[in-house]
Amino acid sequence: MTEHPQPSVRARELVRGAYDVHIHVAPDVMRRRIDDVTLAERFAEVGMAGFVLKSHYGSTAERAEVVRRAQPASTALGAITLNASVGGLNPIAVEIAGRGGAKFVWLPTVDSANQRQCQATEPEGATPPMWAQLQADLRADGMAADPVDVLAPDGTVLERTRQVLRLIARHDMVLATGHLHTDEIATVVDAAAEEGVERIVVTHPEFTSQRVAIDRQRELAAKGALLERCFTTPYTGKVEWDLWFRSIREVGPEHSVVSSDLGQPFNPPVEDGLALCADRLLENGFSETEVRTMTVHNSRWLVGAEPLADAPASYSKARLA
Repeated sequence: MTEHPQPSVRARELVRGAYDVHIHVAPDVMRRRIDDVTLAERFAEVGMAGFVLKSHYGSTAERAEVVRRAQPASTALGAITLNASVGGLNPIAVEIAGRGGAKFVWLPTVDSANQRQCQATEPEGATPPMWAQLQADLRADGMAADPVDVLAPDGTVLERTRQVLRLIARHDMVLATGHLHTDEIATVVDAAAEEGVERIVVTHPEFTSQRVAIDRQRELAAKGALLERCFTTPYTGKVEWDLWFRSIREVGPEHSVVSSDLGQPFNPPVEDGLALCADRLLENGFSETEVRTMTVHNSRWLVGAEPLADAPASYSKARLA
């Protein structure tokens, strides 16, 4: 394995009790650094509460239940991503995932219209996402599905999108915005609030195909959405660290949740991700309280876990109300 930095003891302590709400581990259709049961063991060893299993291509709800039974000391949570492989914006798939205990619903990622149109040209030196090759393989084999749209051509929210949002609200799941365009994100966040969704996270707003401007991030935060700051986005060169830090400062740490987006074989161990991020944040002037807010308290609120003793009093179900 490539040599990677080691988290400090201070950072390890700061992220105790956190959930990593965005990881990619085995079993998967792509090679991954670690399997989910082993990761649960490692999370328990370092004092982290759990993680959300993300797949671009299938539901992880039932798999998460198996991991929880195998290693109950760390809570694995399931999810579904609404790409073509599950029928896109498929209410039946969302309903089944919800009944199976899934906690997150990602709107389209690799099959979003934005991602397809963007063909995100990576900055020089950036590591391309692993799914890019799989998408190319599918196209080469004649299996390129149509983009999964969430809005109509006139910019209004499709009824099937609203149906999915209602199901997310019914099952008290988290809406994650996936790889939507910044304009789509704003429209969907408004619709989600109208349909009763209580927990919304804007997926890696600094990612190459998102690039959500800071003023737009502030607007989304004012509507109650959390902005997800993924460690891999700057670590793999998709954005400069300085811009990543500036986005957090200008929008406010209280409106950010840090995740790792780790699991790729060439990146650091998944259980190190939040602590490595904590070290970076501390080195760049963020306080221990701010780091703990972004890594621990906001992640726990997002997944519906009980607040810890050091959480602000406002961390109830209506965290920012």
